[in-house]
Amino acid sequence: MSRRRIGFWYRLAAVICKPPLLVLFKRDWRGMEHIPADGGFITAVNHNSYLDPLSYAHYQYNTGRVPRFLAKAGLFKSGFVGLMMRGTGQIPVYRETTDAATAFRAAVNAIEKGECVAFYPEGTLTRDPAQWPMQGKTGAARVALLTKAPVIPVAQWGANEAMPPYAKEKKLQLFPRKTLRVKAGPPVDLSEFYGQEPTAEVLRAVTEKIMAAITAELAGIRGETAPAEPFDYRKEIARERRAAREAARAAAAAEAARTGDAVLEPAESAAPAAPSQQVRSNSQAQEDEGK
Repeated sequence: MSRRRIGFWYRLAAVICKPPLLVLFKRDWRGMEHIPADGGFITAVNHNSYLDPLSYAHYQYNTGRVPRFLAKAGLFKSGFVGLMMRGTGQIPVYRETTDAATAFRAAVNAIEKGECVAFYPEGTLTRDPAQWPMQGKTGAARVALLTKAPVIPVAQWGANEAMPPYAKEKKLQLFPRKTLRVKAGPPVDLSEFYGQEPTAEVLRAVTEKIMAAITAELAGIRGETAPAEPFDYRKEIARERRAAREAARAAAAAEAARTGDAVLEPAESAAPAAPSQQVRSNSQAQEDEGK
């Protein structure tokens, strides 16, 4: 069985990043025995902080099996970050272009060469109010069914306490000293899906099983009971839009009652969203275009 060597650039990244992580944070690492010693595999990781890729990468580096992340193509273009992304062999994702399938092929090739490819199945920072993993996307499921490589669920908690997701200011909250908790679980058993046509239903079922495994590991870290169903942000946006339309109708009816004017029922598609929601929806639409 093969495995990727760590290489110069990853070691350089470790020299730069590990000292501040060791000084500024405590660590609670579990489940390293589940990281395969050889051969290609997938890790599926929850995402609740801009800082947690460093937390997870530190954990994985110490197992001797360095991950290849799928990352925005823009990060590879220039500067020191781009140099490090290229040097460490991360996989660029070309969103909404004719090259969008390149990342998928690169992930499959990397696994077939005996490497680890790390997926954040949520596609973005979780929007769940309690920061549980939300509904995942199907990229990891597609690669898993094609390669039949082990899928290792990885849960993490603590980076979000130092840098909360979607905070107005992306400032580190270092004191009191936070503990970065990372836990890998046993491979997700996907054998029941092997050989099936990768339809939307099958890919969704595989994704749900992967996300359930990540959530179970996170529940163990947090010592809490996870929600029965993962947060679905698209449904939440739809619910908030309906609420905004109802509020607009109610306001129009109240104004009509006050002035004695007739109420003109707005077209469903033209109903305005609340100003704060409009900004949020536009921002999320732009973000979703990149997934």
